[in-house]
Formats: sequence, structure tokens, C-alpha cells
Amino acid sequence: MNITFKLFATLGDYLPASVRPANEMPLQVTEGATVAQVIEPFALPAKLVHLVLVNGHFIAPEQRALHVLAEGDVLAIWPPIAGG
Repeated sequence: MNITFKLFATLGDYLPASVRPANEMPLQVTEGATVAQVIEPFALPAKLVHLVLVNGHFIAPEQRALHVLAEGDVLAIWPPIAGG
């Protein structure tokens, strides 16, 4: 099944170089894949996986290993961002 995987701010460095300018890539995942399973191969540091949204809906840390993705979902992740 196909989803869109988006990494923002400094997490964009974990995407393949060819898609970094757009901060997103199409991604084929297995049927029944969870948010945590999709994130794992990208080796994102856990402390940088702060805000996780699926189709604009927040996925709490304790739900990421349970939330199953569906065809066409958009998985977007932001690191903690400090402001002033």
C-alpha cells in the first residue's frame, strides 16, 4: 500500500537526498503497517520524533506502535522546535 511520508525541519536530513527539497516522499509499506514500523527504518532519534500526525490528526507516543496506516495516508513528523 502507498502512503506519503513527510519529515520537517532538521528531520528532513533523514530522507533520501533526492526528495529532501520537498520534505516528503511516496512510500510503499506493508498492509497493516503501524506508524512506529514506518518510522523505524529511517533511524530517527526518538527524542526528535516529537509531533506525529496522520492525515492531520495527532498520534500520541503511546499510540504510535498501535496506529495502523491505510492506503493514501499522510504521515508527517516534526522535531521539537524552540521559538523566541
